[in-house]
Amino acid sequence: MSKPIRNIAIIAHVDHGKTTMVDQLLRQSGTFAEHEKVVDTVMDSNAIERERGITILAKNCAVSWEGTHINIVDTPGHADFGGEVERALSMVDGVVLLIDAQEGPMPQTRFVTKKALALGLKPIVVVNKVDKPGANCDKVINAAFDLFDKLGATDEQLDFPVVYASGINGWSSLEEGAPGAQWGPDMSALFNTILSHVPAHQGDPSAPLQLQISALDYSTFVGRIGVGRINAGTIKPSMDVLVCEGTDGKTYKGRINQVLTFQGLDRMQTTEAGPGDIVLINGIENLGIGVTVTDPANPTPLPMLQVDEPTLTMNFCVNTSPLAGREGKYVTSRQIWDRLQKELQSNVALRVSETKEDGVFEVMGRGELHLTILLENMRREGYELAVSKPRVLFHDVNGEKHEPIEMVTADVEEQHQGGVMQALGERKGELVNMEPDGHGRVRLEYRIPARGLIGFSNEFMNLTRGSGLISNIFDGYEAHRGDIAGRKNGVLISMDAGEIFTYALGKLDDRGRMFVKANDPVYEGMIVGIHSRDNDLVVNATRTKQLTNFRVSGKEDAIKITPPIDLTLEYGVEFIEDDELVEITPKSIRLRKRHLSEHDRKRASREAS
Repeated sequence: MSKPIRNIAIIAHVDHGKTTMVDQLLRQSGTFAEHEKVVDTVMDSNAIERERGITILAKNCAVSWEGTHINIVDTPGHADFGGEVERALSMVDGVVLLIDAQEGPMPQTRFVTKKALALGLKPIVVVNKVDKPGANCDKVINAAFDLFDKLGATDEQLDFPVVYASGINGWSSLEEGAPGAQWGPDMSALFNTILSHVPAHQGDPSAPLQLQISALDYSTFVGRIGVGRINAGTIKPSMDVLVCEGTDGKTYKGRINQVLTFQGLDRMQTTEAGPGDIVLINGIENLGIGVTVTDPANPTPLPMLQVDEPTLTMNFCVNTSPLAGREGKYVTSRQIWDRLQKELQSNVALRVSETKEDGVFEVMGRGELHLTILLENMRREGYELAVSKPRVLFHDVNGEKHEPIEMVTADVEEQHQGGVMQALGERKGELVNMEPDGHGRVRLEYRIPARGLIGFSNEFMNLTRGSGLISNIFDGYEAHRGDIAGRKNGVLISMDAGEIFTYALGKLDDRGRMFVKANDPVYEGMIVGIHSRDNDLVVNATRTKQLTNFRVSGKEDAIKITPPIDLTLEYGVEFIEDDELVEITPKSIRLRKRHLSEHDRKRASREAS
């Protein structure tokens, strides 16, 4: 009970090296045994995180340094997972803000820093990747100071300590060194800065228990597990408690089964935990995020955790295509609804509601990535469904329509600057800042309606030949900026059901790029490719060669086909228009028209006009 504790969160823009830094802190604190084989980015534990190289869920671990127990929370870097960051910050007493020594503060840095400063947390700025050739530490620190000042930091928060580090090489230093050299022996400079600058949690062990649940886990052995920091009081196994949903919400009694604390990446049972400890508790079945576990005799509930509102919505529908039910295990509306309700228990930034249509649910989230990661998880679990084009959520302010505006930072080569600026201008973007780096690249900052970014990432990759970097962050609501032109190309729609033949693909090759390959099943109303013009075209994708006993010499022997576009979940969701759906099964991603027959589509377009 008397051991000193520090609780910190590591926050940064995506790809600035948070998870790699946590790897080094775990290794150098002696958490792993000498013979233990450890994978890189050990905190990214689920399959999608490993495949994409991003952090999606905030995760806890703990290290010991010079007798002090340091709880570390690794947070996601994407704005779409901001709900995870907000929860993580409620558990800690200090933040380590990582900034790339070359890129400097980015939009996501602004987002997480604003949250941390608003909670009164004092930041430690770590300039990471100082061994990169384009590193400019002084410029980055000045930019960080300006950012803190803009976000309304107090004098104490502006007086932040700076640590220089190379997370991948495992060293840190309080002083700048020579370029190309190693500036410090190991991570001790960062550890010592954490011990000296992060305050210990001030709480009375003898006060009534006050523990707010910030994250949930599940075990088939003990059921639901709640994770949170003890604000005051002491917690023990087999203790009777009261669970309060906010300061004036409903309450119910429960009994704690086990109390566990983090040790490295493991969870260790403990007989007692006090103020400042981040603990895991089980035994209470209905635990939810934001509830307070407190003393039944003297309850002291905390307010529920506040999370920013969603900005994007999609319809999740039962799959009604002719190929429905062939590949999925869970296909009914009840199964999809139950899965979404389960997701709501741990995904605090998500909202789900039923619609007037049968088997159609409205799902609201922070962004495209937030919703497509949920869809990816569902399809891997065996769910089959169809989803609509994402739409932004408008606000009504004094009778005027307001829409979400995003702050976009695009880092491009100078030769691609014109094309990118033209594309953002067409999408009602407004240039805020333009900064060349002197090495052939330029950074553009735009404020653009969130509608304008739907489907933009593929176009951006094409415009910059894959060399551009783009990131965006929600910046507030403003008056509606008018209509934005949609997709420039029409689609190729199959007129029949059947199987695709190479012969048919050869005949369609000059009409546009295909999404399908030979032997794929198709049905009437399915989208098989992108038309080279701006109108939709109904085509015969199941056409076969008429076999006769005439021999034809020449060009018909070898059919030349352009390889099809690799249809991913993100590409499909960004590509479709309002009258189209993405059909998602555990094995396939297909695009289709909402109305499958041409007759129904014509009637729907007449009714719409």
